[in-house]
Amino acid sequence: MVGATLACGLAEEAEQLKIALIDANEPKLDWANDSYDMRVSAVTRASQKLFKDVGVWEYIIKQRISPYQDMFVWDGTGKGELHFDSADMGENDLGHIIENRVIVKALHQRIKELPQIELFCPTKLKKVEFKQDKNAVTLENKNELTASLIVAADGSRSWVRQQADIAVKGWDFDQSALVTTVKTEQYHQDTAWQRFLPTGPLAFLPLTEGYSSIVWSTSPKEAKRLTEISEEDFAGEIEQAFESKLGKIISVAERVVFPLRLFETLHYVKPRLALVGDAAHTIHPLAGQGVNLGLADVSSLMDVILDALDDKKDIGDLKVLRRYERWRRSENRAMIIAMDGLKRLFGSELTVVKGLRSVGLDITNKITPLKNIIMQQAMGIFNK
Repeated sequence: MVGATLACGLAEEAEQLKIALIDANEPKLDWANDSYDMRVSAVTRASQKLFKDVGVWEYIIKQRISPYQDMFVWDGTGKGELHFDSADMGENDLGHIIENRVIVKALHQRIKELPQIELFCPTKLKKVEFKQDKNAVTLENKNELTASLIVAADGSRSWVRQQADIAVKGWDFDQSALVTTVKTEQYHQDTAWQRFLPTGPLAFLPLTEGYSSIVWSTSPKEAKRLTEISEEDFAGEIEQAFESKLGKIISVAERVVFPLRLFETLHYVKPRLALVGDAAHTIHPLAGQGVNLGLADVSSLMDVILDALDDKKDIGDLKVLRRYERWRRSENRAMIIAMDGLKRLFGSELTVVKGLRSVGLDITNKITPLKNIIMQQAMGIFNK
């Protein structure tokens, strides 16, 4: 999603560029209407604006999206709770829950309209050479390409990053995220719900037709157990963990588990190379900000590249790319620290910590201007 968005944005704004988009996996562009993708993204207003700017949003909304007007967060071991309401900020919604495959399909629909983009898919990179004037890549079909700039958007285990010998600093959370889709007895009220448990947060994200996408962060052992029990038993456990906020769980889709880790690369750039999205950083999914950080990378890198083109500068020059690195590292690091801090805060079983966080949630909940500032920053509309 992140790499294809960058390709669309650059093709939209810089007709002189010739862009190769290389993807190892053939995108799934057709599916049954009554099925839901297990991977979804909580798309903020800032990300929505980027999709509009690159001509993708119109294709997204023609498919299936789920705006949410409210967010309800509560402490699983205390009494503190926090409610965000879009009406308090004069907004129609706080964002949209969108299936990843919907975003990917919309991007490919847009790519077909942009002649500057040549799509190589499905194919893998077999070799990459970083040179002073041009980089060279060899595909698995032995095709060779040269480029002034390579952008690695190939995920947290980025092969390109490894070839560039860029180290990462971080750690595993000793947590896994169990992901599935459920139908609840009661309508989800177009609300994103999240309960913080000592083992990790449990989120219900609203989808269409009353379905919800579930992201349940817990220990790897517990996540594995939850995938192995019957649907009936799983429904009972998730009802209990969620305090039956939406009644009984009527149906449960396939359950899949993903390991969770946090890291940031020591460098975002090298000469003729830039890392974006999960190739540069990963965070805990408790606030659903992962893909939005990647799309913010895209927006910043686009600005840097376009400014360089206007100034007749080499877009692969390290001095040009370091502006992107400085820009994004400061913002990404602030989010990484904040998300790690929240995880540690709500994972603590110390009595004094539990008391303080409940009081903190309740105080914040009563101060509407403070809540609005928090949400504006999260939505990317602080400077609106």
